[in-house]
Amino acid sequence: MQNKSNYNFFKAFTLAEVLITLAVIGIVAALTIPNLIQSYKKKVVETRLVRFYSMINQAIQMAEIDYGDKKNWYQDINGYEITDDEGNPIPGIPEKEKWFRKYLAPYLKYDKIEFKNNIITVFFNDGSIMRSGSATTRDWHFFTMDVDKCIKLQNNQGKLYGACQFVFNFVPDRKDKYFSCIYNKGMEPSNYQCITDEEQLKEGCYNNTLLTDDNTVEGSVYCTALIQKNNWKIPDDYPLKF
Repeated sequence: MQNKSNYNFFKAFTLAEVLITLAVIGIVAALTIPNLIQSYKKKVVETRLVRFYSMINQAIQMAEIDYGDKKNWYQDINGYEITDDEGNPIPGIPEKEKWFRKYLAPYLKYDKIEFKNNIITVFFNDGSIMRSGSATTRDWHFFTMDVDKCIKLQNNQGKLYGACQFVFNFVPDRKDKYFSCIYNKGMEPSNYQCITDEEQLKEGCYNNTLLTDDNTVEGSVYCTALIQKNNWKIPDDYPLKF
């Protein structure tokens, strides 16, 4: 007769226990996965912002070596011609495009550039995009993702900027009270009236408007300056989703 002590007895889970366990796992996943996704997207925004800031300002510094003080670039472009492979001038190119082709394009690494409706759009290989304003080469928007998807994301949150679209200014030759802090620098986060107080920057970024000394400004333009002041890290209480 075989001793009962040699038998192995296994206790199986009941169906109810399995279902309860799966339900708990599902609840935990539902609570944690969205936060993990947001943390990842936040990190992508931070990484692309600081990479762009470094890249564009390195390009400006390199262009200064070849073309001199950036304060004179807007004067130097007069009469500058874009030529074809045979050296013949290409007619009909707008001054803004000439300016970009001369001073910045040769020093940037990009997938492609589009010149359309007086707007310059630069596509980088990490999926981010740089775009000029329609009227000037002093105002630039940096997108951390596809432009149309970004605008939709921000509109859904009632914002013009700050989730995936960040405003920069290039003001090497305009010294006044509005832009004195970025005068004769490279491409810097937009900061009308040069606000330095972090709480005021937060007010500007988090609200739709900011009342300055003599003007009411679309507040979310300050989001770029706020993130820069925080060492290119998005604050923990940042209200926008990515």
